[in-house]
Amino acid sequence: MNGPDRFEAYDGAGGDGHEEGEGQEPGRPPRIPTPRASVEDGGLPLPALEELGDAPSPPVRPVFEHPVLKALLGAWALAACSAEEATAVEEHLGECGACADEARRLREAVGLLQRPDSLDLDPGLRTRVLGACLERRPPRIPVPDWAAAYDAETARLDALLQDFGDAEWHAPVRLRWFRADQATNRRTTVAGVIAHLLSVDGLVALALGLDDPLGDVTSRRPTPAARTEAYWSASHFPPTRAVRAPWREQSHNLVRTVSFTGSGVGGLRVPYGDFELPLHDAMLDRAFECWVHAEDIAGAVDYPYDPPSPRHLHRMIDLAARMLPNALAHRRRNGLAAPARHRHLVTAGEPGRSLRLEIEGSGGGEWLIPLDSPAAKGSAGHEVAHVALDGVEFCRLAAGHVPPQEAAAGQVGDREAIRDVLYAAASLSRM
Repeated sequence: MNGPDRFEAYDGAGGDGHEEGEGQEPGRPPRIPTPRASVEDGGLPLPALEELGDAPSPPVRPVFEHPVLKALLGAWALAACSAEEATAVEEHLGECGACADEARRLREAVGLLQRPDSLDLDPGLRTRVLGACLERRPPRIPVPDWAAAYDAETARLDALLQDFGDAEWHAPVRLRWFRADQATNRRTTVAGVIAHLLSVDGLVALALGLDDPLGDVTSRRPTPAARTEAYWSASHFPPTRAVRAPWREQSHNLVRTVSFTGSGVGGLRVPYGDFELPLHDAMLDRAFECWVHAEDIAGAVDYPYDPPSPRHLHRMIDLAARMLPNALAHRRRNGLAAPARHRHLVTAGEPGRSLRLEIEGSGGGEWLIPLDSPAAKGSAGHEVAHVALDGVEFCRLAAGHVPPQEAAAGQVGDREAIRDVLYAAASLSRM
């Protein structure tokens, strides 16, 4: 290629860059047309609009009569009008007072149609609302303090379940606990967990003279695990959402019965097969398990779930702390706890070697746990070890959800005593 010599310069007079004789017949228009001159550049007057034909007219806005606009108010309140209709209605509201009042009422009604999401409420809100109501008007038949935690936790779990579909009810859940220092689990579903709670709550129902939820189904032993397995085995199909209604009805009946019976019934013994608890502790135990399994269910469906209110959490921690001395003695009898090198047996009720259990956070406190005998009395003067844990962490340890060796604890003093207490706390768990 020869650069500028390849083409001739454009002369602006209608040529195409070639000489007239090169590839073009004389007298024919050039292959590249010349630019057209603008009318405005030629100095001539512009043509009249009539000469250009009919020009497009602007769109005509529809005219709505008063009855039509009034009929559109409901759709307008729901934001279901077209843009033209919404504009017409809003202009009309500035002129018609009656329609403006009706539109305001409809907009307020639309706000009431929004369904509240109870799962996102503050877990302490129910307690605060009930407390405020009871201050204004005490109930004729109050719920005993030791049954309030069970009442609150069953209500919270029921609120979690209310929006579950079939997929959530059949979501897999693993029940976890410790048996002989070994982590154990049992696979079930959300519906199976509710069936488990129904079966074990039935122990309290039987102690109160209420119907057994197992009906004619018999279990090998009257333990929580055996009753649950019997209920699961007797079902022709895996439990479904239908189990929610009998569980909730039974929980209502338990709270109603202990409320009508009065506080004097709190000492009634509730057998668990291998051990027994007074009724006031059994209701706390059922509240604790309800919360723990509600967390299992919430984890299975990937939904957050908060701990109980501090007042109820403190009662649950206190129950576990009071059960630790017997758990220690049971483990020692079965060779699961090392015999204390400095064990010192004392007369029942006398102070003995103790571990200070410090629970931090809301619902926490301090407990002195006798180490050598459940009949001994915890004593600060005989303290040999000190353990500090977060309240929720301690509850998860007692539920068998946290291994004792992994419990986040501040530890000072006799390491053997600390290990025994942490493992005894995990041994409180069961299916």
